[in-house]
Formats: sequence, structure tokens, C-alpha cells
Amino acid sequence: MMKESKADIILHPVRMRIIQTLVNKRNLTVQQIGEKLADIPQASLYRHLKKLSDGGIIEVVEENKVRGTVEKVYGLPEQGASLSEEELKNAGPEEHMGFFMKFMATVMDDFERYVNQEDFNFVKDGTGYSQASFYASDEEYLEFVTTINSSLMKLIGNGEEGRRKRTLTTIVTAEKKDEHPE
Repeated sequence: MMKESKADIILHPVRMRIIQTLVNKRNLTVQQIGEKLADIPQASLYRHLKKLSDGGIIEVVEENKVRGTVEKVYGLPEQGASLSEEELKNAGPEEHMGFFMKFMATVMDDFERYVNQEDFNFVKDGTGYSQASFYASDEEYLEFVTTINSSLMKLIGNGEEGRRKRTLTTIVTAEKKDEHPE
């Protein structure tokens, strides 16, 4: 049996949701993760936590003795849930298509959970999807991405109190620049 790549481990819809619960340096017990992901059966949750832990994507940051058993607290190591520049560079077109398909499955799973909620409301909830094409030099694009990332990092730092969880998905592609326009 072939060993799963780091990307294969991360890009599973359930495992991506587990990783998302641990973002922003949150350290959570299995019970706390299960409460946030109540639709995932406990046996599946344990199986996915083990796969993430064995793959070095998450780690046990603390162990507490509770009524004769050991309760594990999980967290994300620095860069644990990210693919390195080298990993991305070494992946070929077929691998990237596989990564993208798994990523899209996660996006579709998130969207399906949203539309299956009672009383979902696109306008009130600020939900939507769109695509925009634009022309930008590398410098203009870098400035744009830096602005978005800066604003996003402020929001990621927020606590849960009085706030709703929102998910922003970005996909960026670029066409090869025509070096010799007619």
C-alpha cells in the first residue's frame, strides 16, 4: 500500500474541518473537537485524528489524567497543516489536479452543510460565490494579496464570543503572459 502524501492527508474533507477547528493556536480535547463537529461520528473523529497525528499535521500538546484515563489535547504545530513551497513545486499536474479535486470536495461539503441549515439566508448571512478576472502586474497583485491577508489575519485572531463562524475560500489562477502580443 502506497503511503499517503501530506497533501492527501490534509485535503480530506473531515480532516480539513478538524484542522480548521485548531487554527489560531487553539488547543482542544477530542471532546471539544467533537462538540464543534457534532455531525462526525466519534469513531470517525478518532480515526481522522490519528491519521492527522501520525502524519505530523497535528500534535498532542498536553495530556491530562481524567478518571484513570489520559485525555489528549491537540494543536497544530508550526506549518503542520501547510504544504511547503518544495512540496508544491515538486507536484506534477496530475497531483495538483488531485489536490484541487479534494479541496473542492471540502468546499462543496461546507456549502452543503450551509444550505441544509434551517432558515439559511444568502443576503442576511452575507453568503455568496462569484468569480472575477482582472489584470494586474506582479507588484499590484502582491499588494492586493498582502492587503487581503492582513485583513484576514485580524479576523482569524478573533474569539468565538458573539461571532458567527464564516469561511472564505479563495482560488487563484493565472494565465501565462503573452510575451509577444500581436
